[in-house]
Amino acid sequence: MVNVMLDIGALALSNSIKEKRLGVTEAVNAYLGLIEKADSRYHAFLTVSKERALARAKDVQARIDAGDTLSPLAGVPVALKDNISTMGIKTTCASKMLGGYLPVFNASVVDRLEQAGMVVLGKLNMDEFAMGGSSETGAFGPVRNPWDASRVAGGSSGGSAAAVAAREIPLSLGSDTGGSIRQPCSFCGVTGIKPTYGAVSRYGLVAYASSLDQIGPIGRDIDDCAALLSIISGPDEKDGTCVIEKPFDFDKPRTERLDGAVIGLPRNYFSKDIDEDVKRAVLEAAKELEAAGARVEEFEMPLMDYMVHAYYIIACAEASSNLSRYDGLKYGYRSADAKTLSEVYRLSRSEGFGLEVKRRIMIGSFVLSSGYYDAYYKKALQTRALIKDAYDRLFERFDMILSPVAPTTAYKLGENIDDPMKMYMGDIYTVSVNLAGLPAAALPCGFDGQGLPVGFQLIGGAFSEEKLIGAARVYQHRTGHHTKKPGGAAV
Repeated sequence: MVNVMLDIGALALSNSIKEKRLGVTEAVNAYLGLIEKADSRYHAFLTVSKERALARAKDVQARIDAGDTLSPLAGVPVALKDNISTMGIKTTCASKMLGGYLPVFNASVVDRLEQAGMVVLGKLNMDEFAMGGSSETGAFGPVRNPWDASRVAGGSSGGSAAAVAAREIPLSLGSDTGGSIRQPCSFCGVTGIKPTYGAVSRYGLVAYASSLDQIGPIGRDIDDCAALLSIISGPDEKDGTCVIEKPFDFDKPRTERLDGAVIGLPRNYFSKDIDEDVKRAVLEAAKELEAAGARVEEFEMPLMDYMVHAYYIIACAEASSNLSRYDGLKYGYRSADAKTLSEVYRLSRSEGFGLEVKRRIMIGSFVLSSGYYDAYYKKALQTRALIKDAYDRLFERFDMILSPVAPTTAYKLGENIDDPMKMYMGDIYTVSVNLAGLPAAALPCGFDGQGLPVGFQLIGGAFSEEKLIGAARVYQHRTGHHTKKPGGAAV
């Protein structure tokens, strides 16, 4: 009976707890049982904190019973991507380099989850240091897609999306550097939000590319994601780049129509290198929004041929700088074979980092070197500025932009891992959002001929999350794609 009650959204689960139809400990125990039952197939979790979660559940239940005002998600279990610092719980970034690292502080988002009465159950698998697009590069094995366990879950937040899709957890947090929330949501048939840069504190997020990274929610539907985003957003004195003045509030009256909204549709996103099933599903989503009253206008997305190149130059440059701290001396992995200081540096990093991380460090070091800085890194920054200006002009015409998330559905494990250029080009529709610091919501919109989920994204101007969530609510109210679950789901 409890498992049946858990086959609902996070907001509905919290209401059941507040109405005494379900206890927090009962819900936490049930989800722990679902993880134990299903996760051996998907490997979405790296760490399950059973004892801590049960102790936390008792504390939250006591606060609810005492009548404390918590949040609309009080009592709801949540899990976190393993690059979000959790005090006393391993935070490995799916890397041998941080294999046994136990943080002594919480990320700001974790403190906010606890203040809201949520219960952290554990840490989720990912690409190593968030570097990858399939959740195959992690040191502890790949994440498997709940819709087809022979396929990837997407990356780098593959565990965060797969755990929600498999019904092992009602909500999760991921991080998005170039599409790392949106692409796994598309592959796994769940909903996610990449917030505006500066809307959610990055304090305690292990850095990949500091000017691009952003923490965001993943859930079954947009209402659950919006409720979680309202909890984790807001100013933070520990993060100077967190410029939002107050947390988001999405409780304003809802509309069932989009009359007067103008949505841009980039025609050159559909011209080549996109699967026909993906194209069909995304264009059908556009028609559904038109039926809800929106006006959809086609346009030519500028600078499309430069987006991926600029992104990877900037991201790798920042990664090479951020990961220089892992030197085998202060913390992290140290090679047992190192006899000299030079060997400590060389062997610890060679043995501690995986192939994809080393590839990106080398690219970043190259583009930052004195002979190539102007030719590559400086030009990438100039291109980034042009992309941001282009978006600013587009949002003078459109309320939001609708596009695919990825050109394909989930592919087979191992199919693209040895072809980095093919993997990088899979980010063609997502990276410009991070380069411009914009928000985007990813939503399921159908299935391909093999029964694999397809997703689309709505992109808005800076801090337009309320507008995007409103449109997403209208779409999900009119469709049922977000209610589908894979055959192997835990409940």
